[in-house]
Amino acid sequence: MSDLISGERADLAARIDAELRERIEEAVEFLCLDALVERRRILGLPPPAADSATDRAEFTAQVRAFLERLSALAADLAAEQRQKVAAAERGAGDETSRLLAVQLVLARELPDYWQRFDAMRLAYTAERVGSGGERRGLLGRLFGRG
Repeated sequence: MSDLISGERADLAARIDAELRERIEEAVEFLCLDALVERRRILGLPPPAADSATDRAEFTAQVRAFLERLSALAADLAAEQRQKVAAAERGAGDETSRLLAVQLVLARELPDYWQRFDAMRLAYTAERVGSGGERRGLLGRLFGRG
């Protein structure tokens, strides 16, 4: 009976981890694609194309850069939590997979993970795209408010 319960807990934990990882992946991908599209729009460039190897490489580089930046969230962890992060960093897979594994650990360990994620998202977007201050100034001038 206890083996059955233990197995069910393991299955539940695996499903929760899979859902959490998927949520993190989706949030990172959405953020990076949105920043890429907005930056190109501001620069007067065409949006990224799914069949462009160059655009895919740029998107992948942005995903990796944002995940690396998110790794800074580990700075405030206790020793035991840092060990979990270190284990995720040594895990199997490519660099992006390991960076995602670190985020999974951080999401489980930090009660305010999503608030911290959002703060990093805002900073990253402002950096990549710009604050938009120049655009508002231009619009203000065009409409006689600046």
